[in-house]
Amino acid sequence: MASVPISEDSRFGLRRQVRLAGPLHLSSGARLGPIDIAYETYGAMNADKSNVILICHALTGDQYVASDHPVTGKPGWWWRMVGPGKPVDAARHFIICSNVIGSCMGSSGPASVDPGTGEPYAMRFPVLTIADMVRAQAALLDHLGVDRLTAVIGGSMGGMQALTWPTLFPDRVESCVVIASTARHSAQNIAFHEVGRQAIMADPHWRGGDYYADGQIPSAGLAVARMAAHITYLSEAGLTEKFGRRLQGRDAKTFGFDADFQVESYLRHQGLSFVDRFDANSYLYITRAMDYYDIAEDHGGSLARAFAATGARFCLVSFDTDWLYPTAESRVIVHALNAGGAQASFVELSSPFGHDAFLLECPELNRVVDGFLRGGRA
Repeated sequence: MASVPISEDSRFGLRRQVRLAGPLHLSSGARLGPIDIAYETYGAMNADKSNVILICHALTGDQYVASDHPVTGKPGWWWRMVGPGKPVDAARHFIICSNVIGSCMGSSGPASVDPGTGEPYAMRFPVLTIADMVRAQAALLDHLGVDRLTAVIGGSMGGMQALTWPTLFPDRVESCVVIASTARHSAQNIAFHEVGRQAIMADPHWRGGDYYADGQIPSAGLAVARMAAHITYLSEAGLTEKFGRRLQGRDAKTFGFDADFQVESYLRHQGLSFVDRFDANSYLYITRAMDYYDIAEDHGGSLARAFAATGARFCLVSFDTDWLYPTAESRVIVHALNAGGAQASFVELSSPFGHDAFLLECPELNRVVDGFLRGGRA
């Protein structure tokens, strides 16, 4: 790494982007290069670079983990976890968060321009895996002069990336925090994703993915995909508490197909607001990457073998109302880690908010992560 202070190094700071020559060797056998990676960093590396934390985002997340989103204007998606006085604090840690490849917030994806043609890749972009996303992150760390991570942290799809890190780069990870996640996508997970993909591809504006030239995007299909997925992020108890069967802005049913119920109006809002910040083709690519995710399959069918080479310690957290990645999925990972002799902590937290609990107010989650990062056990 250069000897100049981080404040004077253009690689570090908010809203950064780098083009790496590559090529990146993908799981499919294809090669991708050059590769654009959009990222943000917070804080400064200490003298021995022993305070670096990589945060991995979920399916529709981005690099704006602790800074205002440039499109929505909302605070960073994990401001409850990352910030002054929080478990991940730039006063103690050097924090990196990058947009995964395949996404649409500045990293290479289907909306990016193919240097070979001068046109957007669209569906000509290579199909990716979670492992490919991690390999791209490793290339970014090389660019930033980071050899080793004190921790890699993620929830949901971010947890998949975090869990993949010590399997691909066992010597580069000291600890791993996996929240509300899994070691492989189940048939039910794949089924929900397929509903979303089919909704997008059935939209007449999708046109095989070639919709960039005229701006007529498959917004209706993408909104439906988001609505279907959003249901899986919630819990029945949470939905009942928040909405029940209450009507939306009326005293009686319309006996029609408008949004009579508050929950209908809520889902429509979630769908419509989503299309303003996310690319439909990226949604196809990232959900496919999640569906292909199966760490045991990549290691001869043995999950324990996947972690045999790492000396990292692990912290796994699940939520009792998460039916997308239920507690049983985390227990499978813990058993595999125990079988391999890894140091693993596990806790199931109680929350009415389902899968999305890791993004919402949860003091117990903060306590667990803070204790683990400071060297304690969850």
